[in-house]
Amino acid sequence: QLQLAESGGGVVQPGESLRLSCQGLGFTLVYSSVGWFRQAPGKEREGVSCLTSGGSSGNGGAPNYADSVKGRFTISRDSAQNTVYLQMDSLKPEDTGIYYCAAGVNYYCSGFPSSYDTWGQGTQVTVSS
Repeated sequence: QLQLAESGGGVVQPGESLRLSCQGLGFTLVYSSVGWFRQAPGKEREGVSCLTSGGSSGNGGAPNYADSVKGRFTISRDSAQNTVYLQMDSLKPEDTGIYYCAAGVNYYCSGFPSSYDTWGQGTQVTVSS
């Protein structure tokens, strides 16, 4: 059974940082495109960042970011740990929401939830003073 296990959410003040982790269970994540999404109360799920498949070379993949997080968030892959990370710096109150990671079979990643097949359970991020 293919699963994604997320961790790293929490409550922080504006300007602080968090690192979210998304570990693949039962499959090798390096061959998947991976996306991070977030959903705030009363709003639709939106794409935050994504990483193309590492392919047969096993490299990290090419990152993409939503305009709202460019320069503040960094997505990366650790193939040895079968994990994708989302480093979130300079957090703002508008970054609050449940963050989900998702994996897809396509090489290229996307900000559309329908592009992904496997989803994590979500982790809460709250940015508040």
